[in-house]
Amino acid sequence: MSAKNYSLGQVGDYEIKQLKVFKTVVDCGGFSAAETALNIGRSTISLHISNLENRLNLVLCKRGRGGFSLTEEGEIIYKMTDNLLESLDAFRTTVNNLNVSLTGKLRIALSDAISLDPRSYFPELIQRFSQQAPDVSITTNVASMANIERMILNDEADIGFIPYHRKLEGLDYVHLYRDTCFLYCGKGHDLVAMTEEEQSEQANTYPATHAGLKPHEAMSEQISQLKLAAISYFYDSRLALILSGQYIGFLPELYAQPYLDQGDIVTVASNTRSYTLGVAVICKKTSQPNKPRELFSNVLHQTVKELGVAPY
Repeated sequence: MSAKNYSLGQVGDYEIKQLKVFKTVVDCGGFSAAETALNIGRSTISLHISNLENRLNLVLCKRGRGGFSLTEEGEIIYKMTDNLLESLDAFRTTVNNLNVSLTGKLRIALSDAISLDPRSYFPELIQRFSQQAPDVSITTNVASMANIERMILNDEADIGFIPYHRKLEGLDYVHLYRDTCFLYCGKGHDLVAMTEEEQSEQANTYPATHAGLKPHEAMSEQISQLKLAAISYFYDSRLALILSGQYIGFLPELYAQPYLDQGDIVTVASNTRSYTLGVAVICKKTSQPNKPRELFSNVLHQTVKELGVAPY
């Protein structure tokens, strides 16, 4: 393709659609992987990319036996596409927020099992918010604490529910409750037959599973002593490793209680092996209007006040 005397001209909806397809292909790492994300066939994807290359008069990517890769021009167009789509989304959000009626979307990211923890009052918050803003579309995601912080700061999410043990500049926090986390093992583990004192002495010699994050001070004192052998951020997968009888690990008391009651897991050295972990709601400090986020924040503070939740 030659760039001689070429001018792109106006960019319309059709080009934006092609750019979205191009971005998805790059994000997925190739045409085949993008089929599911785009819900269209590989031949159709290929046609979109070819038409986009013709429209831009550029070769954007290489595809063949060597796999999928971007050209230098493709790298530049990908970055520009990312910026363009973010700007369009910000424009759409701002316009929706300026309307008299509350429309648009609210993106909520939660860590692990917080949404079903009764102390988070998450169902009540959604009920109250939806009653006041029935036309707002709600999207929820489950992610790790670090990813949720990143999503909020990068405007990829509006509200986050996370385990709290640090404060980042640029984020506002509403503290909900504290969890006490105890050390557990499966019912068939060697530690079960030991006394409390023996458990405390021997726990460090057995393989342990942990979240894989840099822990806060109180947690670090406990985690650093263990024989860390398996990383599992989410509680469900961590519990499964503990149930296998091959690993010990920390879990929040309320989350672990049903499995403790059933006798599937056993608390290890409960007098010496525990730490507290807070849970907070976060949002970004920003002057840009976002009515759904502002309403949810108001609903949150009102709910905390009415239900007597004492932020720590």
